Amino acid sequence: MVGNILAGKVAVITGAAQGIGLATAKAFADEGAAVGLLDLNEGLVRDQAAAIVAAGGRAMGQICDVREETSVGKAIGLVGDAFGPVNVGMCNAAALTPTVSIKDLSLEDWNQALAVNLTGVFLTAKHLLPQMLSAGSGSIIITASQMARVATPQRGPYCSTKGALLQLAKVIALEHAGDGIRANTLSPGGVATDRLARQFGDLDRAEREWGPTHPVGRLGQPDEIARAAVYLASDDSSFMTGADMLIDGGYAAR
Repeated sequence: MVGNILAGKVAVITGAAQGIGLATAKAFADEGAAVGLLDLNEGLVRDQAAAIVAAGGRAMGQICDVREETSVGKAIGLVGDAFGPVNVGMCNAAALTPTVSIKDLSLEDWNQALAVNLTGVFLTAKHLLPQMLSAGSGSIIITASQMARVATPQRGPYCSTKGALLQLAKVIALEHAGDGIRANTLSPGGVATDRLARQFGDLDRAEREWGPTHPVGRLGQPDEIARAAVYLASDDSSFMTGADMLIDGGYAAR
């Protein structure tokens, strides 16, 4: 353990088996939070949680399909039962959307993006809020994207769903400001993750082709986004709600 910024916090992170979600789970645990790692990949997420425990943290892994309300409610409930009411939630699960024009996009792929990227966040927030009301306060962090602000050809489902998340966070923030519950979005630029490797074929290609489109000249690293999530989860950001934290290497400033 290296810090205590999040001591006493109980956190849930969806899409936590790898990438930004996993980096954030480790960072939360390092700062003293008890962390529930939720992911559709049950074996991997349990292994990742076990590794955090072996390193001295408090964590548990739980299967969760954010498209299914029963699955979401059960997973969050189990974390609350194990560690106490959840007062930090990071809605991070996202679908790998196809790179294709709107005219060629299938309804199936469009609906999958909506189900995971948007409805999945709605369901996660819906089941986090009663936990946070019980805890007396809370912080909901929604992983959006720089693509919530700037459009890219052939990324219609991704840009659309990520843009909607900025508005969803604002609504939650306004509805629960009086309850001590905050909601913010965290918008990364291109980040070197397994997900990006699948999109481009490998990370070297992603760095070559997409890194230079960021004014800083490179892709981000998961740990850089995780440190921002720690801030949003902590009491240091107590005056911040309904806002978007953009960490994109200058991409949206072009």
